[in-house]
Amino acid sequence: MNSLSHTQRRDHEFEIQRIRGIAAFNQARRRAFLSDAFSHLRGKPAELLSFEDIRARLRLSAETFRGIQNIPLKQIAGSVGRWHEFTRSFFPKRDEMRDRWARVYAATTGMVGTPPIEVYQVGDVYFVRDGNHRVSVARQLGSRYIEARVIELTSPVALRPDVAPRDIDAAESYAMFLEQSRLRYLSLDYYPFQLSEPSRYDDLMAHLRLHHAVLLQTGQSDVSRDDAAADWWDVVFYPLMSPIHDYGVLDHFPGRTKADLYLWAVDHLRDLEGELSPGQPATLSS
Repeated sequence: MNSLSHTQRRDHEFEIQRIRGIAAFNQARRRAFLSDAFSHLRGKPAELLSFEDIRARLRLSAETFRGIQNIPLKQIAGSVGRWHEFTRSFFPKRDEMRDRWARVYAATTGMVGTPPIEVYQVGDVYFVRDGNHRVSVARQLGSRYIEARVIELTSPVALRPDVAPRDIDAAESYAMFLEQSRLRYLSLDYYPFQLSEPSRYDDLMAHLRLHHAVLLQTGQSDVSRDDAAADWWDVVFYPLMSPIHDYGVLDHFPGRTKADLYLWAVDHLRDLEGELSPGQPATLSS
């Protein structure tokens, strides 16, 4: 009896796994429907994030290659160009994807194997640059990690995998403020200027413009916007942040930020000139 060649055995095994992949795809499609339905009922994001949209809105540019890593699948929440083809959990949304999905399944579970995917990283979120089907198959197989070539884009705005549209709107307002104020270009470990009420970035911007104007009026005619922003940080903002941190002030104002407290302190400067009456609670309001 003639034995099968290595190539024939490999092809035979691939075909068996491809057929299993079709069954797995059908199951993944059912999970896609349930995933979308439950997401809408719970008010959670159902679609993947669009990398192009996030990159434009958060003004991302600088890229750094971070090598090949095993990254958590649950932190992959976006895609480059194919965000509309999968659910937020990376289940396939179209029946036309069946053949390619099944072939990727066969390669993943058989002797062929698959190369690392390629992703962009923004904060705690990964966006698939190449390998959307590989991620989808891995999610269906119940894997927790996947090998990936990671390119990180530096962002002053932290993103999480469960980010909602309203959070992206707020992040965009913050990114715009950091760009306009020139604070984004300060060499800081992190940027503590985020406000819980995005509508107040105009107020914070007004403080920086006033500081710049004061510097110009005091004889520093050549001071740039970048220099004015750095001076505002050194002379005005940072000195107030130190006691806020040292005394754990934010612990008394859940949901508020250091920048919120800065604006509140400036708004109530006259009231703060004297000590609060004993037992009088402080309230943080705009």
